[in-house]
Amino acid sequence: MRGTPEAPGTSGVPEARGAQGRAGAPGAVRTAVVVGGGIGGLTAAVALHRRGVRVTVLERAPSLEPVGAGISLAPNSLRALDTLGLGDEIRALAAWQGDGGVRTPGGRWLSRSSADAVAERFGGPLVLLHRATLIDALAARLPEGTVRTAADTALVDPGDPGDPGRPARVRTAEGDETAADLVVAADGIQSAVRRALFPDHPGAVYAGFTTWRIVVPLPGVAFAAHETWGRGRIWGTHPLKDGRIYAYAAALAPAGERAADERAELLRRYGDWHDPIPAVLAATRPEDVLRHDVHHLAEPLPAFHRGRVALLGDAAHAMPPTLGQGGNQAIEDAVVLAHHHTDLAAYSAARLPRTTRIARQAVRVSRLNLTAGRTAVAVRDTALSALSRIAGPALFLKGFDGIADWRPPQDTPQDPAQIPPQDQSQGPAAGPTPGSGPVAGDRRGRPRMLRSDDGGRTPERLTD
Repeated sequence: MRGTPEAPGTSGVPEARGAQGRAGAPGAVRTAVVVGGGIGGLTAAVALHRRGVRVTVLERAPSLEPVGAGISLAPNSLRALDTLGLGDEIRALAAWQGDGGVRTPGGRWLSRSSADAVAERFGGPLVLLHRATLIDALAARLPEGTVRTAADTALVDPGDPGDPGRPARVRTAEGDETAADLVVAADGIQSAVRRALFPDHPGAVYAGFTTWRIVVPLPGVAFAAHETWGRGRIWGTHPLKDGRIYAYAAALAPAGERAADERAELLRRYGDWHDPIPAVLAATRPEDVLRHDVHHLAEPLPAFHRGRVALLGDAAHAMPPTLGQGGNQAIEDAVVLAHHHTDLAAYSAARLPRTTRIARQAVRVSRLNLTAGRTAVAVRDTALSALSRIAGPALFLKGFDGIADWRPPQDTPQDPAQIPPQDQSQGPAAGPTPGSGPVAGDRRGRPRMLRSDDGGRTPERLTD
């Protein structure tokens, strides 16, 4: 199901007039508005819908066509999708078989791993798929009319979870104002809702590098999945289930720099690297290349909620793609938010320390694989090769301990049609997430600061 534009008042979203009376007792969540129809927003919508919450998704783009190309889903997010009945459907799209790893531009292997080693260590595969495939699978699990596109939305009032007469309120650019028991802000790296909730936060900053992404057919070309590390540049090539390949590149560059022809720019930077990179570029048209600068939240937010509003995904913790965990963490956020949807302070407590640690780890990895100095690159490559000979595939995988082995809360609900009517209206009582810290706020949704763990090992890279 792809969203289509609708006139104000026709989307099934309650109008603001008289909406305050619809809010339930403190803690009750009967209605939710999700701002943003990307992967995190749609996952949250499906998870809340399965708990009997009446959900509307407001997406500012004219359709749900995703901006981007491929995404890798690690076992942690696949377990989250299991709670929505989607995990096995996505696992069936796994295309990586055999070996893979990190190479030099000349083709020498620095580190090797395998699909079997990933599955054995973390209990499931790594799945690379086109973002559109995942968007379609999520949207298909929402009732018709749930998604309203061409709806640029701003937060008017975050509401008060302790006051049944003060719901959260949003307003579209057309002036259509909506009240809801819960607003989920999944509006991306430059989140307007985040700015409204935390106006003193500095927001996203440039990470120092730019990325290119490509999805193209490459018939008759055999290759092992790889990421290749050069001097201040990387390239990755991975197979997709439908026979196409997903390729990405990253390079240190000034913010905002663009080429007249991005395919020609890729040829200039990577055209003499090992096979199959020249073949990928030969199969690529200029219009196949997507280029985006990378931004991230260098300073963590004090909480992922305020009032009746919860932030998730890039709006909450934008991170460099060097761990391949941006989309994965958004999916985790969504199912944990649904678990704690009547207690947003508990959601912040469950998610902020984990995502802060992973985001900081992603920054460290970007400094490693985008090292530019000739001597530093030689030391990096020599150390990686030597350690790989000693540790084998475990070297690649150890860095994802504590990330890919995550498991979601265990009180998975039934489909709404199978939930008794009284449960659909009230939703379940929120319980603690295993491993979560103390509650990060008071009953009225006022956040307090949380400390975040900056531990973890430095891994090699998976794609985002």
